[in-house]
Amino acid sequence: MSIQVDPMSIDQLAGAVVLFLGAVGSLLLVVWQSKCHCKVNLCYIFQCERRPPNEEELKGLKDQANKLKDKKIKKEQEQAKQEADKILKEVETPKLIPKTKSDDEIDKLV
Repeated sequence: MSIQVDPMSIDQLAGAVVLFLGAVGSLLLVVWQSKCHCKVNLCYIFQCERRPPNEEELKGLKDQANKLKDKKIKKEQEQAKQEADKILKEVETPKLIPKTKSDDEIDKLV
């Protein structure tokens, strides 16, 4: 039992090459953007090892976390202030309630 493959056209070959190169490129992108220390070796292609972040990276991460925390606190304070202002406006400005006439008053007018 043998498998026969139909001959492919040049555009199908080009599509296959593009898909293959895209997959390899995506893999390389993930490897280079990851936080692992990468070495390129011809025998094993890639040798990645995970290293802990150094002191500078830790300081940078801590600063980023503090900035995000400060932004969140400021945002919450602004929302609370807006809600308080809204409540104060509602309390300060009296709402006019239209006075309705009773049936007796309407009968007197007619």
